[in-house]
Amino acid sequence: MVRSIAAMADKPPLIVEENVEAFLDVRGLGAGPVVATRIGDGGGSNFTFLIERDADKFVLRRPPRPPLPPTAHDVVREARLQNAIRSAGFGRLAEIVAVCEDESVIGVPFYVMRYLDGRVITAELPPGLETEEARSALGLDLVDTLVEIHSADVARDELAAFARPGSYMERQVRRFTQLWELNRTRQLPQVELVGAWLAENLPEPLPPTVVHGDYRLGNMMVAQTDPTRILAVLDWEMGAIGDPRADVGYLLATYTEPNGRVSALGSSPVTGEPGFPTRSQLVERYEERCGRDVQPLAWFEALALWKAAVFCEAIYGRFIRGELGREDTRAAIFEHAVPLLADTALETIS
Repeated sequence: MVRSIAAMADKPPLIVEENVEAFLDVRGLGAGPVVATRIGDGGGSNFTFLIERDADKFVLRRPPRPPLPPTAHDVVREARLQNAIRSAGFGRLAEIVAVCEDESVIGVPFYVMRYLDGRVITAELPPGLETEEARSALGLDLVDTLVEIHSADVARDELAAFARPGSYMERQVRRFTQLWELNRTRQLPQVELVGAWLAENLPEPLPPTVVHGDYRLGNMMVAQTDPTRILAVLDWEMGAIGDPRADVGYLLATYTEPNGRVSALGSSPVTGEPGFPTRSQLVERYEERCGRDVQPLAWFEALALWKAAVFCEAIYGRFIRGELGREDTRAAIFEHAVPLLADTALETIS
């Protein structure tokens, strides 16, 4: 009997457990039957599974079911980028132990990481963050971790291989303009207005760094023993070599501020709790630690919100076309979230 996890009866399985078992056996990664459990938010981006084999635990990351937009959800590239960043000295990563490009195993490429015993903070704060001092320390370590990422030597051969000629910002605007044309399900003129403004107002670039592309608290894992400390940075799907302000702008755009602005994306609402740094304190900490002037941040915040609108519209399209599994009902919120993100981006540049 095939042991598999299937989202719906008419959909191919996301995991074929005996195939994963054979793949891990060849590489000497654990022993015994594979039990796979989906973890994380899901919703149409890359999927993550806890893989248990008796006493051993691993984490498997794979893209959604095809069809996929060109160059999107490239988990093989995502794995290679993380390995390159690790070789450049950034250690807050889960160790990647295997990469599979053979689509016959589970239907798509995937990679496997060692399991880390930590917590991903989403809607609730874990024990150990009850005080304002602890929450402040976590917020500052969120910035310090970003400074570490941006300090990686992009001239090293491993990272230089990910660099592309020309303007990172221009490529981002052009790429997401194309994605909007490809994936939109309705007319939202504000998306096109923001895209046109971004294209016409490209800032002068800073020296390139590693860019995570989706840098927010919800993509961090904190240590169980000390949740004020970030153990690992997750979800490198949108990682690249580019302008570091893209990450700073994204962090601010997705950050809910104590007694201040609520993130339009609705991510990491816990940072609204007293003790977390304000948006201005995040920027001050970053500039102090890395010595960069990060203005004009409004352009990069607008870019972040606009990209989120485009990306979420793609997920929403997959949802209304029935391409997602029954468990991915969270994607329904994008009917209203996408216009909100686009409106907020427009307000940011107005």
